[in-house]
Amino acid sequence: MDSLERYKDIVPDFGGFVKAQSRPLHASVRINTLKVEKSRLLLRLDKAGVEYRVLEWYTLGLRLGPSERPGKMVEHALGYIHVQEVLSMVPPLILDPKPGEAVLDMCSSPGSKTSQIAQAMENRGLLVANEPSMIRLKPLRFNCERLGITNVAITRYDGQSFPDYTFDRVLADVPCSSEGTARKDLKVLLRSGRKRSLDLQPLQVRLLKRALMLTHPGGTVVYSTCTYAPEENEAVVNQVLDLARLEKFSLQGLQSSPGLIEWNGETYSEDLKLCARYYPHQNDTGGFFVAKLIRL
Repeated sequence: MDSLERYKDIVPDFGGFVKAQSRPLHASVRINTLKVEKSRLLLRLDKAGVEYRVLEWYTLGLRLGPSERPGKMVEHALGYIHVQEVLSMVPPLILDPKPGEAVLDMCSSPGSKTSQIAQAMENRGLLVANEPSMIRLKPLRFNCERLGITNVAITRYDGQSFPDYTFDRVLADVPCSSEGTARKDLKVLLRSGRKRSLDLQPLQVRLLKRALMLTHPGGTVVYSTCTYAPEENEAVVNQVLDLARLEKFSLQGLQSSPGLIEWNGETYSEDLKLCARYYPHQNDTGGFFVAKLIRL
């Protein structure tokens, strides 16, 4: 875990943060109300003796017991639930899409956030799920079909050059160094570090700028990564503040830390404090960074 040492001065309770990396991450699922009512789904789980706990900050999210294998449940095959890491549910909640809107998920496979957006839209309006990788299109299509999504158009563009269109909201959950997924696979930390983060940064900036250009004035863009690296988080958002303003957000019951305004000798806008950093030891989750931007 040497690659995490560089965060020693910015992570609250760094010792707890490091210890959390080695603890197993229990499965979590999202109830898919496009196919089943929450009360009916919970009744099925209760009858089957499934161990679960409803998330305090998102009543359609369930944290399962350590012995549960949701991918093998019949409810998963039926599309009643979708396996999704707890913090992966946060960006669509902050995006807050509405029925009838035009929404773009810029980097969408395997479709966890796409399907959560469709669920919030009640299958009404236009949802564009963009995925540049041909290989990753298959799981995206499969999940959209299994979960009963009918308002989605799947596209395969490089997000940096997505065709001109005007959206109400855009989710830019961009490719990143994925340090926040270490509780699933510690090997991810072997590939992370400052150099890798700096290599990814130009792509992330271009994707976020394009997301903003595709959004009408006053529209919402949510930028998110599953990494702790400021080079991929605050440093990226700081470069687009000529196009958008940051907006404060929170989810009651989910602990977070504010974004950084200084890192490695660089200073960022004070507004970066409005972003949220989620650490694994704060909520017994993985790690995530989320920023909510309003197009100027």
